[in-house]
Amino acid sequence: MVIPAYNEERRLPQTLQSVAEFLTRQSYLSEVIIVDDGSVDHTTQVVESFRAQHPMITLIRNDHRGKGYAVRTGMLAASGHIVLFSDADLSTPIEEVAKLLPWFERGYGIVIGSREGSGARRIKEPFYRHLMGRVFNLVVRLLTVHGIEDTQCGFKAFRDDVAHEVFARTHLYRDGSQRVAGAMVTAYDVEVLFLGQRLGYKIKEVPVEWRYGTESKVNPLRDSWRNFRDVVMVRWNDWRGRYAVK
Repeated sequence: MVIPAYNEERRLPQTLQSVAEFLTRQSYLSEVIIVDDGSVDHTTQVVESFRAQHPMITLIRNDHRGKGYAVRTGMLAASGHIVLFSDADLSTPIEEVAKLLPWFERGYGIVIGSREGSGARRIKEPFYRHLMGRVFNLVVRLLTVHGIEDTQCGFKAFRDDVAHEVFARTHLYRDGSQRVAGAMVTAYDVEVLFLGQRLGYKIKEVPVEWRYGTESKVNPLRDSWRNFRDVVMVRWNDWRGRYAVK
């Protein structure tokens, strides 16, 4: 499990406790990789303190280059057969992973949580945020990723070989990315899913429960523009042949 974290000293203790309690009850072995995205609060100290009692926890320290780069770092460092990334606030509860795992046995390489479809639950989400998401998804489906109703839910699982191939091929947020200032919400998910489809992997969208966070780092205007720019860049990179499968 990969969790990117930027200035999460307040939310991480409960998240780590919930994750550790859930995973220790499972029959499979687990590792949890926290990728610190250059936090300036006590995020790393919180993780170090927690991992003293929980050897499944690993901490990776990044420069502040944004969530997309942090997720990529963790996914390429992971060694589990199934690799899941999740938001630091557990807006999708860790227990929802039980809905994703069975699909890998049916031949899927990527299984993603979705806030759309029968069985999905959106809790306390403002109407304007839902509307923004639906407009953005329409743009995504028109330009890049086809047939997926929710590309942005931060709860996605990959078979290990798929994760390493897909994330190694990304261009938007990779080694050499510039350092940034402040929270940076991006559409790195779009590039990842676009590559998954381009490489021919089966992708399953599974409805999950999702709770809107009162401490969301999303800036409606700035991040909407940045996400739109990322979608356009994926299309542009494709036209330039950067995602060609050899």
